[in-house]
Amino acid sequence: MKMKEDITVSKSKKKLLTLLIIIGAIALLVGIIFGVCAILNASYIDEMEKYIDGYDRVIYEEQLKPTLDERGNYSFTTDEEFKVVQLTDVHIGGGFLYGDGDKRAIHAVASMIKEEKPDLVIVTGDISFAVPMAANLDNSICHGFFKRLMENLGVYWTVNFGNHDAEKYNPYDRAAVAAMYEDESLKYCLFSSGPDDVFGECNHVITVKNSLGLVTSSFVMIDSNAYTENDIFGLGWDYDNVHDDQIEWYRENIEYYTAKNLEVYNSLPESLRPKEFDTGAVKSYMYMHIPPEEMLKTYNEKLKGKPTDAGKYGFAGEGGQVVYSSDYPDNLFETVVELGSTKGIFFGHDHLNALKLERDGVLMSYGLSIDYSAYAGWAGYQRGCTVMTFGEDGMTAHEFSSYYSGKYDNLGDNVNMTLPNTYQ
Repeated sequence: MKMKEDITVSKSKKKLLTLLIIIGAIALLVGIIFGVCAILNASYIDEMEKYIDGYDRVIYEEQLKPTLDERGNYSFTTDEEFKVVQLTDVHIGGGFLYGDGDKRAIHAVASMIKEEKPDLVIVTGDISFAVPMAANLDNSICHGFFKRLMENLGVYWTVNFGNHDAEKYNPYDRAAVAAMYEDESLKYCLFSSGPDDVFGECNHVITVKNSLGLVTSSFVMIDSNAYTENDIFGLGWDYDNVHDDQIEWYRENIEYYTAKNLEVYNSLPESLRPKEFDTGAVKSYMYMHIPPEEMLKTYNEKLKGKPTDAGKYGFAGEGGQVVYSSDYPDNLFETVVELGSTKGIFFGHDHLNALKLERDGVLMSYGLSIDYSAYAGWAGYQRGCTVMTFGEDGMTAHEFSSYYSGKYDNLGDNVNMTLPNTYQ
């Protein structure tokens, strides 16, 4: 009887030993993989930084420079047209497996900015795509590359955050990423994380004034946030919405600048008072990452199942993709309509869509994306930027500008990269 027990114990020990050996082998293999990735990524980071430093400054005849207004927001002053370039979904992977795609994304951003020479660049989210497929989870690398590029270009810029900029498995959360962009060493970044008592990490305002001191355009960056607490690692696409205190923050800013405009208007001699400012009205424009639910509603009401003039641009459901807005309703759009100030809402998130629609007098529009990672193989016509110009009477132009239109081909490439035939 004892001999059988000894044999049973011996077999159990062998099984345990075998299991430990297997676990140890797996741990060793994982350690080797991580070690190799770390070595390759270190080399890749050095290569990318040198690549980015190959791009020099944008040459302006006379670059507008912002100052801080009495509310602590940046403000430009001009009586000429003001140009904004919207970029969205740059999707920098930050790992050696996405090295070629990252270079292409950097080159696309630099080429378009150098050609357009905007007064301001607004990025509507998803600069980072630090995911396992890139062999990198450190989102600070992705944001670091982008900051380096923009500061080298010497153009004024700001960002909103998207759902990928700080994934739950990334080491830096949204507050930490906000701190990266509030770095005082950044000379051209106009980003602000916004009030501490308001939900979100990128709620801020930038204005344009004329020489009389009247605000002619107000650009409102509002955090559309990322995932709800119910979403595990962002895999359920359970997108959050804009919170009530953010909407009140938006209202306060619109009311403040309206009152300020009226104060300035009344202080001017009657001969200098522009009629369109007699109520203090401020024309504002909102930038966010995730489209508002009204975009989906309007698409379903007006375009679903109907032919459109999409042309070479992908519209939702027609060569594009569905509108992925939050499933949780909010009162942002109703507040926009109520106040009557915001004339346009601009966003990204759905890379294949280049759809713009109007609802209750408010333009809602996607921006053309960059993205050489998540949708690396698509045809590329929706890859580009969105160019907007603003005058004293508000927006004067809003144009999708495809990276492959031929407009940006004359800038060359500082590493002699060639585009695949499908992008020629």
